[in-house]
Amino acid sequence: MNVEKTLENLGFSPNEIKVYLTLNDHGSCKAGKIAKLAKIDRSSCYNSLKSLMEKGLASYVCIGKVKWFQATGPKRLLDYLKEQEEEVEAILPELHARHKAAKVEGQVRLFKGIKGMKTIFLDMARTGADNFVFGSEGQFSKVMPEFALQFDRMKKEKNMHTKMIISKGRMEKDDNTTDYRYFPETTESPAVTNIYGDKIAILIWTDEPEGIIIENKAAAKAYKSYFEFMWKHAEKIKTEKVKK
Repeated sequence: MNVEKTLENLGFSPNEIKVYLTLNDHGSCKAGKIAKLAKIDRSSCYNSLKSLMEKGLASYVCIGKVKWFQATGPKRLLDYLKEQEEEVEAILPELHARHKAAKVEGQVRLFKGIKGMKTIFLDMARTGADNFVFGSEGQFSKVMPEFALQFDRMKKEKNMHTKMIISKGRMEKDDNTTDYRYFPETTESPAVTNIYGDKIAILIWTDEPEGIIIENKAAAKAYKSYFEFMWKHAEKIKTEKVKK
């Protein structure tokens, strides 16, 4: 795993990453040496050191009149993330209230990349409603295998059920929470439609996947009726177990 990329995903600035990794690699250093090793100017180095110390990820000791900076143990990162999580949890009630008040019927949200796709599936899990799917060609399990297993566990915990229409010959995992039917002839497409609660999620599994969530009760009802029509005319999967 790329350390720099992970730290960037955690919200660290490029200079913070350079300074933090320099401290980890070289131990106690004076600010001038840190700036030189990190290849940044002294002013940026001091700003990054200040930010890291505020996060509890760096400290210093004075030897004479000189400050020697050092990184705290790497496990401090976990404590820092936990503190952030606690701060977010503290404001969640107010955020939920404000989000609910500002909610607009018919809103459309766009998500990009693997993280965006995770957000969509987590929204399905939070909703806890049964899911009706067509267009799937196994992209979810192929692109995000570990998260797909996690999503299956969440479905079981929420007692969620899925009805999925797939193309003939497709092999799917029978996880006891999904019923499958198929159409003999379908055109392969990267787009997969999920209907759950009052929402429709359309996932497009291209090289950089993206998806949209349409939150509209009337639209979801119409899509559900369309799905039920297809389900009624689709062929049932034989009794033998299917697998990935």
